[in-house]
Amino acid sequence: MEGALRHHQDCPMSSPIRSCWGRLLPQYVGVRNGHRHLWSSLGRAAATREETDAPLRRQNQRRLSPVPAAAARPQHSEVGYSLLEAWPGGCPCCSPTTEPQSSRRRLISAQENSISSRSIVTQASASTPAEAPAAVTAAAEGPGALKEYVDRRIQLFEHFKLRESDAVQRASAENVPIRIQLPDGSEKAGVRGVTTPQDILQQLPRSVAKKAVVAKVDGRVWDMFVPLEGDCNLQILTFEDPEGKETFWHSSAHVLGEALEACFGAKLTIGPALEEGFYYDCFLGERTLTEADKAALEKQVQQIVKEKQDFERVVVTREEALSMFEENKFKAEIIQGLPQDATISLYRCGPMVDLCHGPHLPNTGLLKASAVSAVNRAHWRADVNKEPLQRVYGITFPDAASMKDYQHRMEQAKERDHRNIGTQQELFFFDRMSPGSCFFMPHGTRIYNTLVELIREKYWEYGYEEVVTPNLFNFELWERSGHAEHYKDNMFLVDIEKQEFGLKPMNCPGHCLMFGHRARSYRELPVRLADFGVLHRNEFSGALAGLTRVRRFQQDDAHVFCRSDQVMEEVSACLRMLDEVYTVFGLTYKAALSTRPPSYLGTLDQWDAAEAALRTALDQTGQEWELNEADGAFYGPKIDITVFDALRRKFQCATIQLDFQLPIRFDLQYKAASDDYERPVIVHRAILGSVERMFAILTENFAGKWPLWLSPRQVMIIPISDASLGYAERVRASLRAAKLHVEVDGSSNTMKKKVRAAQLAQFNYILVVGEKEEVEGTVNVRTRDNVVHGMHALDSVKQVLLEEKATRSLSSMFSAHEGAEARDNAEQHAQNGAPVAAAAQ
Repeated sequence: MEGALRHHQDCPMSSPIRSCWGRLLPQYVGVRNGHRHLWSSLGRAAATREETDAPLRRQNQRRLSPVPAAAARPQHSEVGYSLLEAWPGGCPCCSPTTEPQSSRRRLISAQENSISSRSIVTQASASTPAEAPAAVTAAAEGPGALKEYVDRRIQLFEHFKLRESDAVQRASAENVPIRIQLPDGSEKAGVRGVTTPQDILQQLPRSVAKKAVVAKVDGRVWDMFVPLEGDCNLQILTFEDPEGKETFWHSSAHVLGEALEACFGAKLTIGPALEEGFYYDCFLGERTLTEADKAALEKQVQQIVKEKQDFERVVVTREEALSMFEENKFKAEIIQGLPQDATISLYRCGPMVDLCHGPHLPNTGLLKASAVSAVNRAHWRADVNKEPLQRVYGITFPDAASMKDYQHRMEQAKERDHRNIGTQQELFFFDRMSPGSCFFMPHGTRIYNTLVELIREKYWEYGYEEVVTPNLFNFELWERSGHAEHYKDNMFLVDIEKQEFGLKPMNCPGHCLMFGHRARSYRELPVRLADFGVLHRNEFSGALAGLTRVRRFQQDDAHVFCRSDQVMEEVSACLRMLDEVYTVFGLTYKAALSTRPPSYLGTLDQWDAAEAALRTALDQTGQEWELNEADGAFYGPKIDITVFDALRRKFQCATIQLDFQLPIRFDLQYKAASDDYERPVIVHRAILGSVERMFAILTENFAGKWPLWLSPRQVMIIPISDASLGYAERVRASLRAAKLHVEVDGSSNTMKKKVRAAQLAQFNYILVVGEKEEVEGTVNVRTRDNVVHGMHALDSVKQVLLEEKATRSLSSMFSAHEGAEARDNAEQHAQNGAPVAAAAQ
C-alpha cells in the first residue's frame, strides 16, 4: 500500500495524501466534539444532534450522547481512573519496555536517559464487547485506502465515546456532592463523576488557568477533562513541573504521529516523551525520511496546533482495541502482549487515535512553539532482524522564548559534541572492525588515566582494596546471580569445550565469588572491593552513540560487604567521596532515594532499617534530596545521582544500591560476634559510572577546554627563531621532569601562526622563548584564551603550574600568582626605600 500512496499527486512532496489531511478534514471539523458530519455519514445526524448538544454542554463543551440501548457495554470503570493504575511495562503507545522480557535492548540512546511511564492497568471484568459499526476494509492500495482506514477509526472511536457518556449521565442524575481540596487550603464543591479539573480551573485566577497543563489528583497525574471520582486533593500542574513537561511532550508525540500519518501515510509504532522532547517511530515501507521532509512535518504540526484539536479518551476491551488497529500490526502486537486482565485506553486528537495510558493536554493549541529536530533510523523492538523504522524527533514549548533558549543550547551542544572534539583533538576514534569499542589515542589515554588515578586516590583515602577479576565466566555464574534472565541477550557468549561462557557485563558476581572463597569474620567487615575490569555489553548497533553508549567499557565499580549496622556509615562515606569527586569536576548534582517497591524481596524490618540508614546518610550531607517512593529495585533501596552539566543537561552516572539478594544467591555469610552466621549486605557503588561516559560528559562540559590537571596538552613552547630552539628544548625537559605534558613547536610557521595553532589545540599555557628569555632564564607566558602574562622566571612558572595541577584547579592560577608577586615586590621596594629616604634627610 505504501508504494502506491507515495505517488499520490495531491501531496506536494509525493506523500500519501495532502499534508493537511485534504479530503479527510470534513470528517471531523465543524462541531469538533459533536462530529455532526460523521454522524451524517452514518445516517444518524437527526437522532444524534439533540443527544449530542443538550445535556452536558456545561462540561467543557464536551458533547457526549448516551449509548444506544442495543449496544452492550463492557464493565469498565464508569468514569475517571478508578480501575486504571499502570500498564505493565509502561505505556503501549510510547514505552520501549513493551518488548519481550527476554530482550533488554533499549531503543533510546544514552543521552536521552530513561522514560518514565505512568500508566493504566486494571482488573477488567469479563464482558461482551460492544457491537461496533461495520468495519471498513482498507485493503485497496492508494490514498482511498488510507482515507477509509481513518474514517473507520473515527467511527469506532465515536462509538466507544458514546458508550462512555452513559456513566456521566447517570452521575449527573445522582448528583453526589464531592469536596475538592486545593494546595492553598481552599475547597471547591463538585459532583462525583461530573466535575472535571477543567471545571475547577475555570474558577481559579486566569494567571493559573493560562499555564495549566495537566492535573494531579491525590498524587496521580490526571487528564484535565476526566471527571473526578470523589473527595480529593487537586493540584494543577504547569510546564515547569516534571510531570507537566512529560505530559506536554507525550501529547506532542501524538501530534507528531498525526502529522506523520497525514504527510506520509505512516504506520505508527511507539512515541515516548524524552528527558527533553519526544520522538515517534513509524513504518514507511521502503521510504526513508530525510532532512528535507522536516519542513513538511513542521508545517503539518503547526496546522494541528492552530486547529486546537481536543484530546479525548475512551476505555476499550482487548477485542475492540485489536479491531481499532487491525491495519497496524505494530499496535496489534503491543495489544496482544498485554496481560489478559489489562484495561486499555485510547486517546484521540483530530483524526489520530492512539493506544495510550495518558494523561494528555486538554488540546493541541497549547503547543505554541514546535520543531522537528532530527530524523534517524531504528528497528521495531530494537531488533535488526525486524522491520526498519523511521524515528522522528521533535521538541515543543508553551512559548517562543523557551524554544529560542533551547535552540541556543542545542547549538552549543553541537559545538561541544564529544565526538567532534575527540576528532579535532585526536583523543579517540571508532572503527568498524570493532563497533562500539573505542580506540583511545595517546592524548585521550592521558585523560582516561587521569580520571582513573583520581578514583584510585579516593580509594586509598576511603579504605578500598583494588582487585583484578576474570573477564570470561562460565554462564552458570550468571544463572546463579539471576542476571541470565535479564542480561543474556546483552552478553557476548562463546562455547568453550561444549560449555557456554560469557564476557562479564558487570563485576558484582565475580566480587561475590571473591568474598565467599574463604570464611569471613565480623571483625573483617566492611570488605571494600574495587575493580576497573573491562566490561562488555552487546548493545544494539543502532543504539551505539560515541562514548555514551558503547559495547566495551570500564567502570569505577566497587562493592562493599558490610554488616547491617554498618550500612549508614558506609553509604555516608560513599556520598562524601561522590561529592568530593564531582566538586573537582565542577559538576552539580541531585540525589534521590528510591524506596521499597511492591515486588520487594526480603523482610519488612530489613527494608525499613535499610531505608532509614539511607535517609540518615542523605540528611547528613546537608543537601536537599528527593524521595522516589516505591521506585527501588526488588533487591534493595537505592540512591540515584543526577548530574547537571554546563548546558543544564541531566545525566545519571553515580549509583549507590543496597542488595539483600546476591548474598542469598551466593550463600555469603560471616561469623558474627555471637558465633552465629549472618549474611552481609552488599553496597553496589560507582562514582564515575562508565569511565567512557564520564569522559564524554566532561568533554562536552568543558567544551574541550580541559583544566590543567586533566588536560592532555598542558604547555606549548614556541621558540621565536631556530636559534632559540635549544633553549626551548631545555625548558621542555625541565617541565617534563615535573611530569607536565609539554611540546615544542619547531615548525617554520610564523610565531603568530604557532600561537594561534596552540590556542586552537587547547594548550593551557603557551611559553614563548627567545634570546632575551634564554639570557635571563625566563619565559613569556600567555594562555589559550590569549591572556598575556609577560615574562616570568622559569622556576616561578613551574611552581605555579605544579600548584594548579596538584590542587586540580578548574581555572588558571597565574593571575592570582601575579597579584601575589606584585604585592611581594611592592613590599620589597617599600623596605628598600626607607633607609635611602632617611640618609637623604
